[in-house]
Amino acid sequence: MSKIVLRSLSLLLGAFFIFLGVLKITPKISKDLHKDLRTEYAKYAKVFPLSKALDFKLASKWYRRAVGGAEILSGLVLMTVPGRMVKNGANIILFGLKMLNCYSHLAINDEFERTAPTLVFMLMLGCRLVVDWQVHRRGPLSDEEEDVDATESSTTADKSTLKQSETAQTKKIQ
Repeated sequence: MSKIVLRSLSLLLGAFFIFLGVLKITPKISKDLHKDLRTEYAKYAKVFPLSKALDFKLASKWYRRAVGGAEILSGLVLMTVPGRMVKNGANIILFGLKMLNCYSHLAINDEFERTAPTLVFMLMLGCRLVVDWQVHRRGPLSDEEEDVDATESSTTADKSTLKQSETAQTKKIQ
């Protein structure tokens, strides 16, 4: 079951970040969203971490393109590459980009409605890492073993429910 969750999260997050990356790079999907992202990244470039301390100016055009390219590449890795470590690397890159995005929203005093999607997808990326860790810790199980494990846990739950109902009936009789 957890392998299905991990695969689903990887596919859905990968597709979402490919979509976002394409929106940031080209206006072919939606001109309005692309224009909105261009104006937002002009604000984000002004509050980029350490830009004032290190005395450099980040071009918003290249910042937006770099983030979009990283999202497309990481999304493709999440969707297509079978290696666990490579997928986790892409997940960590995306998590870092979302943290940077969250910082940018806070630095420009953006409304919560604009920050909320970033927080949601940052949490989903974190959940994907946790599920991957659980699957890896549990070790490789075949599909039959997973079915047996699920059946045993439901049987155990049924037995405990039966005992509770018997105890309740005994108390009513007394």
